[in-house]
Amino acid sequence: MSEHPRTILVVDDEAPLRRVLERSLTRAGHRVIAAGSAETAYQLLASAQPDALLLDIHLPTMSGLALYLAIIHRWPALEGRIAIMTGDAEAEEVRSWLERHRCTVIRKPFNLHQVTDWLAAVFRLADERGRGGAEA
Repeated sequence: MSEHPRTILVVDDEAPLRRVLERSLTRAGHRVIAAGSAETAYQLLASAQPDALLLDIHLPTMSGLALYLAIIHRWPALEGRIAIMTGDAEAEEVRSWLERHRCTVIRKPFNLHQVTDWLAAVFRLADERGRGGAEA
């Protein structure tokens, strides 16, 4: 793990899931910021640039898929550092969106190892790139 804690933004309207992820990721040595809505997430991104983002598809006022596109449009460096969390990965609209956008999907219900494994891979790639390693 790097010297400084990595910052993870968790965006999910389910408070219990946000709390579980926050506790687990904090215990793993990360700094966690959380948002229950797309608007809050966007405001947090404007002030704190996370190292990775866990994003639910179903949010109250905006689809997580639309939020994903807004985020990578404004902060292109986050592309490849965002995982979509969903229980609807097989829904037609979600499947067709995922065919057009290269994005990791973490299917709900998931176990915390899936999240930590994905984060480890993202951070390993970021560290390699930071040292002038090969691009993926």
